[in-house]
Amino acid sequence: MIAAMMVATLSANAQNEVGQFSLKPTVGLNIATVTKGDNTKSRPGLLIGLEGEYGVAKNFGITAGFFYSQQGTKTNYDEYDEIWFDDDYNFVGAEEFKGKSTVKLDFINIPILAQYYLIPGLAIKAGIQPGFNVLKKARLEGTVRQAGVMGANERSIDETRKIDEGVKGFQFAIPVGLSYEYKNIVLDARYNIGVTKAFKNFDSHHSVFSITLGYKIPLN
Repeated sequence: MIAAMMVATLSANAQNEVGQFSLKPTVGLNIATVTKGDNTKSRPGLLIGLEGEYGVAKNFGITAGFFYSQQGTKTNYDEYDEIWFDDDYNFVGAEEFKGKSTVKLDFINIPILAQYYLIPGLAIKAGIQPGFNVLKKARLEGTVRQAGVMGANERSIDETRKIDEGVKGFQFAIPVGLSYEYKNIVLDARYNIGVTKAFKNFDSHHSVFSITLGYKIPLN
């Protein structure tokens, strides 16, 4: 971002079609996690959707999109620890788990961004992004036992459980990034900074880096 701003001081001749509206089908990769988790790792996922752009001025445009975004996190439990699910898959500590868990939290995101063209094709961007949860599951791979009980009741587990409670259904994020367009092909890199909590009972937030490829289709 700093390098891009330095380029802006040297070049003020960025081009943008004023009054033009275009659509951009987009597909790419998310590298997602949640903050403040112990032993958390990134969960890779799909990002796919459609984005529209309107040229407001020579160097300035507004975009709005509609995306399906696979998010969540992975966690390693090296020793037995409480997990979030009871037999009804609610967020309580009825069982202890050791192994790997993948929390799958998929969202419909609606990013609205302002973008400034530094030079022809190269833009910096920032904005807001409301999101709505459409899938919440967790895959557990390892061993599980009743909380506080050792020995005979330990059992292997490899299953996907639905999460009924605990996940915030709405998220709000601030996306920032860069994009470069060449012959209507757009390479875009963004970092989505989670503002709202990811879970009701934990002070953690979504953290998502995404890189996408789109094709810009002028409509007028």
